[in-house]
Amino acid sequence: MAVARGAPAYPTIGGSYANTAPHYRRGLRRMGLYGTVTLFASLVLTAFLMHFAYMLVTSFKDRDQIVASATGPILPVDPLTVEVGGRQVPVYRVPIDGEVRELALVRPGRRESVFVDPEDPAGAEVVWEGAWRTLKPVYVWAPRTGNFAAVWNGIAFPRLLFNTAFIAFTGMVGTLVSCVMVAYAFARFPLPFKGAMFMVLIATIILPKQVLLVPTYAFFDAIGWTGTWLPLIVPHFFANAFNVFLLRQYFMQLPRELDEAAMIDGAGPARVLTSVVIPQSYPVIIAVALFHIVFAWNDYFEPLLYTLGKPSLHPISVGIQQYNFIYSQQPHLIQATALLGMVVPVLLFFFSQRFFMRGIVITGVEK
Repeated sequence: MAVARGAPAYPTIGGSYANTAPHYRRGLRRMGLYGTVTLFASLVLTAFLMHFAYMLVTSFKDRDQIVASATGPILPVDPLTVEVGGRQVPVYRVPIDGEVRELALVRPGRRESVFVDPEDPAGAEVVWEGAWRTLKPVYVWAPRTGNFAAVWNGIAFPRLLFNTAFIAFTGMVGTLVSCVMVAYAFARFPLPFKGAMFMVLIATIILPKQVLLVPTYAFFDAIGWTGTWLPLIVPHFFANAFNVFLLRQYFMQLPRELDEAAMIDGAGPARVLTSVVIPQSYPVIIAVALFHIVFAWNDYFEPLLYTLGKPSLHPISVGIQQYNFIYSQQPHLIQATALLGMVVPVLLFFFSQRFFMRGIVITGVEK
């Protein structure tokens, strides 16, 4: 196929450039758009994970490694040393005759230093000319796993874990029961002024929690619930607007023919809910359960307010914060505490991710 001089070398079908050139340009623009979006997402993800990477690395260090990381490796490593003549000497990477060898420094000097082979300390000595301070030391992997044992025993971590799990999972049961019933009513029952009531319910999402803090605390104090877990659990047995919205959107996607078929067989509204609607709504139910567990696991202010003065009732968020106040000069212990505190939510999200994402997509939040 002959191409005229100066004509663009686009791929052609039947010798026509007019039809292929726009497709070619659109393909390039699409590739550029995808590349830009991917680059931006990668930068955001990197910025988000940098804090987690710092926490993970620091939790396996001790004080000396943290100080050394200011000018040395950021990973939890120690300089390699060997015993020579009854003392520990460091090992360096020494360039000799065009190759780099790992040798132990036994007699440092300004102009020349004496090294020995770490594998044969009693062997022949090697004299190297140069400033030994310019040599790079050899490091070995040395994570400090004892930080986690110190945290586990230092703040009664099993007790904090039990308190948090009890508050989170008990409240999750109340959230699911109440929100499923309210969402089912909004999705299926012909209630009077249903639209207006639903808008009022959704409007409560924008109401700041600080507005209700003082009257809520006064009420719980008047009925003697302060100093207990009841203010952290019982309110979740009364539906949450955000979760009701998620569940209602999902329930409305289910075909009503299934409800009608069950009613023909003699099922009432409660039986339709338990036998038809709920079995088909596991994705969104699991998503709501995860939302509540993560919220309860991270909640700090209300548990601190209602369990103040009773350390035996503190959840993990309050216990970790008090531990941080005590060991503020030991960042390795603080980061180890934070890592232990987030293990359970991360594992729950990891094992439930498929249901979680499916529930969000179907309920329309992604749109």
